Amino acid sequence: MMRAIGIVGYKKSGKTTLLLKLAKELIGRGYQVAAIKHISGDIDIANSDTTKYKEYLSQVAAITTKESILYLEGKSNLEEILKFLDADIILIEGFKNEKTFPKIVCLRKENEKTELFDGLQLGTASVFPPNTSYDFSTFNILKIEDIKKMTDLVIEKSFKLPNLNCGACGHQDCYGLAQEIVKGNRTIDDCPSLEPSTLVKVNGKIISMNPFIAKIVKNTIIGLLSTLKGFTKGDIEIKIKQK
Repeated sequence: MMRAIGIVGYKKSGKTTLLLKLAKELIGRGYQVAAIKHISGDIDIANSDTTKYKEYLSQVAAITTKESILYLEGKSNLEEILKFLDADIILIEGFKNEKTFPKIVCLRKENEKTELFDGLQLGTASVFPPNTSYDFSTFNILKIEDIKKMTDLVIEKSFKLPNLNCGACGHQDCYGLAQEIVKGNRTIDDCPSLEPSTLVKVNGKIISMNPFIAKIVKNTIIGLLSTLKGFTKGDIEIKIKQK
């Protein structure tokens, strides 16, 4: 099951510094970590052939013996990008308007919390020594003991809802359930779409389906297979190799 946590805040609030410190601590504890960063502007590698390719091509991949980079022209939403990642925990910098995962809010000034709090905050962080009392944890990005505490929080509280807004959990959208999970009133197990009665995997990754679609897929498969000789009730496993 995918787990994620957001790191949000305004420019020069310490978001990247916090992400790197959390990533290092998580990796040191044996977790596989991935990161997604929202950038306002173009992505360019100065004076490289890859940049020249991008002037003419909408899809460019750069591959070396050590790493690979894939460029896709046009805006892709967060859910599409997440499908490319394989990690225990995904750290998401920016994307403050996304509402399907908990967040740590990086503050430069106290009054920014009014603009950045959306009910999904687990705590606040700052590059300055905290001098104000909040109703929840406040961390100093520059203190190693606070980084360790935030890492504990990430491991314990990170989650990612599928953004299907199916309503099967009793809330109008995933945002409503996410807020209740952060408050401790609900858990990730309350999302039916993450553990549907019909489980579909593509390249080993679960494809999220709302209960309505899952029921259609289930009934269609059972309807087709029930006409075959030897079919009996029970768990069904189908494997399809795409050429």
